[in-house]
Amino acid sequence: MVDVGDKPPTKRVALAMGRIELPPEVLRDVLAGRIPKGDVLAVAQVAGIMAVKKAAELIPMCHPISITAVDMDFKIDRENAAITTVVSAKTRDRTGIEMEVLTGAAVAALTIYDMCKGVDGGMCIGDVSLLEKTKSDAEQG
Repeated sequence: MVDVGDKPPTKRVALAMGRIELPPEVLRDVLAGRIPKGDVLAVAQVAGIMAVKKAAELIPMCHPISITAVDMDFKIDRENAAITTVVSAKTRDRTGIEMEVLTGAAVAALTIYDMCKGVDGGMCIGDVSLLEKTKSDAEQG
């Protein structure tokens, strides 16, 4: 791991997304609460938040950091039968939080896949990407 011990803590924020395409009838079942495993989006939301908190345990050279906030949400694209996982997180630490939000976005999409695969395995996960990261020395609200 890279030594970050001499770096001063700074406020850091990151935003990431992932996308899962589903058969249209599976998306309808997700939104109607008809997936046998349960409430897909509620479970995926918890999984995404948990993944943010566990990133350093999963990625060998990722530093454990103090996470001060996580927001996990979904954008539903009915026209293209897809769900976008959107994760943002904050820290005040010596290194960034982008690996954490990327992990959260990917795990949330994987959870949707897992919850729905018994209904139809014809899903595709992609577009896991970092949308934004910021770092500032000044304390912001």
